[in-house]
Amino acid sequence: MAGVVVVFDFDKTIIDVDSDNWVVDGLGATDLFDRLLPTMPWNTLIDTVMGELHAQGKTLRDVADVLRAAPIDPHVVAAIRAAYSLGCDLRVLSDANRFFIEAVLDHHGLRGCFSEINTNPSRVDADGRLRIAPHHDFHAAPHGCGLGTCPPNMCKGQVLDRIRASAAAADGGRKRFIYLGDGRGDYCPSLRLAREDFMMPRKGFPVWDLICENPGLLQAEVHLWSDGKDMEETLLRLVSRVLVEESTLLPLDCKLESLPVTVQDGMPMPLGVKN
Repeated sequence: MAGVVVVFDFDKTIIDVDSDNWVVDGLGATDLFDRLLPTMPWNTLIDTVMGELHAQGKTLRDVADVLRAAPIDPHVVAAIRAAYSLGCDLRVLSDANRFFIEAVLDHHGLRGCFSEINTNPSRVDADGRLRIAPHHDFHAAPHGCGLGTCPPNMCKGQVLDRIRASAAAADGGRKRFIYLGDGRGDYCPSLRLAREDFMMPRKGFPVWDLICENPGLLQAEVHLWSDGKDMEETLLRLVSRVLVEESTLLPLDCKLESLPVTVQDGMPMPLGVKN
């Protein structure tokens, strides 16, 4: 099933909160965050808050403990594990940061399911302080995306283009993509998906609102989800559909028998948002 690449956003997609806000609030830095928010870019702000928390004696373990308590729907965990067990290539594409993402994935035993994490880099300096940097150094030059929905530190569309190229080069085969996201930054990659791909926007969140403004701009089929149960059912049905459509290695009966029963019960219809 190496022909399917599933790309997950992280905040409000894998977990049900924004990880930056969750850590800021959990470690008592909300007032500082609110005071600094109008004065600096987001990544700089999070880096600055991490520095202040370090100065107050907060450790990396304290940060990780807060992240381990971040809410994640058990259905999301099950969906990730099931997609991985079916041979999908799973990637993270997120505007969070590597330390936060890895802390959560490690805690839930999911890190090994993902072949790649694309996000803002983080490191621990010689003093034990967590440093956060932007994925794209916008101080040196803009990333050049003119869509208007991408933050200056990351154009997810450009990252998705790189993922598509690297995935195709890995074994020379055609890949079909399933993209899951919720925010404004997930709109740009949705426009880069091909006709045979699938976009899974979270209903009622900014990316869904943007898609609804001009649904004809998307080539990919759109399949909504609203909670973890929806995500699990929809994702696994789409994986099942691709398996049935494109696998030439096994008879159909064998392919269906290899899937969970909940995946076999019919195929979803694409959302009627395109003209």
